[in-house]
Amino acid sequence: MKKFISEFKEFISRGNVIDLAVGIIIGSAFTSIVNSLVNQVIMPAIGFIIGKIDFTGLKFPSDAVEGEAAIMYGAFIQQVINFLIIAFVVFCMVKMINKLKRIKAQEMKEKAAETPPPSAELQMLTEIRDLLKESNSAK
Repeated sequence: MKKFISEFKEFISRGNVIDLAVGIIIGSAFTSIVNSLVNQVIMPAIGFIIGKIDFTGLKFPSDAVEGEAAIMYGAFIQQVINFLIIAFVVFCMVKMINKLKRIKAQEMKEKAAETPPPSAELQMLTEIRDLLKESNSAK
């Protein structure tokens, strides 16, 4: 049982698990923001444009009362809009992260190019050090 608990502690303290948990928490909070944006801003505007105030109430057949079989296409369209907004934001985030990575890689290349090669004295001292290490390890 003690080994099981120690393995669980090791698993839970890994960076990947913690990063995943943070991502899920932020993702669910972001989903709430997107749902609010769609439900309180975008869908009422679309509803106003098409002449219906409650977009989620759109259904086929339109005269179906509660409890009857009806296709609720308004709610489906609302979920599609939610998905598109979330997908667009995630795309923008990934694009920004990739751009930052490219900038950092370019800076690293430039820094490596700027670093002058070691002087002849330093190269000689490095060779002496390596030879001393070899002779000491051979003994």
